[in-house]
Amino acid sequence: MNNDKMNNIAKKLYAFASSWTGTIIIVLFLIFFVAQSFVIPSGSMKRTQLIGDFLFAKKFSYGIPTPHLPWLEIPVLPDFNGNGHLIEGPRPKREDIVIFRYPKNEKVHYVKRCVAVGGDEILYADKKLLIHFHEGDDYIKKNYPAKKIVELRGKLWVVNPYMDKYPGIQYVPETTFKDGTPAGSFAQLLSGMTERDMIPVYVKGLNTPEYPSYYGKKINAFYKKVEEDHFYMIGDNRDNSNDSRFWGSVPYRLIVGKPWLIYMSIEHRSYDRVLNGNGGGKDHAGLKRVCGDVPIDSKACEKLWDRQRYTVRWGRVGRRIETLEREQPIQ
Repeated sequence: MNNDKMNNIAKKLYAFASSWTGTIIIVLFLIFFVAQSFVIPSGSMKRTQLIGDFLFAKKFSYGIPTPHLPWLEIPVLPDFNGNGHLIEGPRPKREDIVIFRYPKNEKVHYVKRCVAVGGDEILYADKKLLIHFHEGDDYIKKNYPAKKIVELRGKLWVVNPYMDKYPGIQYVPETTFKDGTPAGSFAQLLSGMTERDMIPVYVKGLNTPEYPSYYGKKINAFYKKVEEDHFYMIGDNRDNSNDSRFWGSVPYRLIVGKPWLIYMSIEHRSYDRVLNGNGGGKDHAGLKRVCGDVPIDSKACEKLWDRQRYTVRWGRVGRRIETLEREQPIQ
């Protein structure tokens, strides 16, 4: 191809890209197949990802998902392969932070950490997440220190396998029941007043308190075996996360991508939201950081909070998620 033809093609491509039609097609192509913008709306990943983080997600991390029109979330192509992806790809791995469609409402996107994959078994007790990885006991002994391994039910389990690696994982209840007792995730499951995906069990030898369940038997944990080609997604803010423990595993069909880069981060929560959790996002630690020795439930603290509201968290802008998640968070 001679230079004149190449120059002619380049001019046509430039003219197309400069047109409204070309711009829209290019933007949609990027959103459908390369990267898409998301905003963190809740505190379920608090300290790892903050409310008000605006991030780009890589859409090709786990294959190419069936494209949907932005905002409307209407698929533009049929699900040819029956697995939600135009091109099938690698599955989410344990420890990955994943963006996926909420199984109860597929137009809504959630972001959580994948803690277990198909075939893994989970025991969840208060402040403890124990996993028996489907690769078996030899795999567990090879990959985890003895101090984190316990033997229960004739097999090995790893206790809180990811907490040492990712400082943002925490168990700090931010809500209470009407009687004032903490209402962390375990207490909510135990109450029987919420839907749950896990089975209440009593595990002999598990070093955790026993509780009478609502049907009269004693229990000390909840159990789940993850279905094949499904992924168990739990928020790092583990006592304040609406996740797989309540509504179940996420099938590959609903996997969208992987958070990549924060391009903007704004503290936009109101004082009432941060103090009382109205609308989600209760964060007394954040209030104490801003207000210092001033009581957090005072007008003075409210003024201090409002003074810094809508500020940009410049320290997070331009940061990749895989570097942030390994740092000791500031809140």
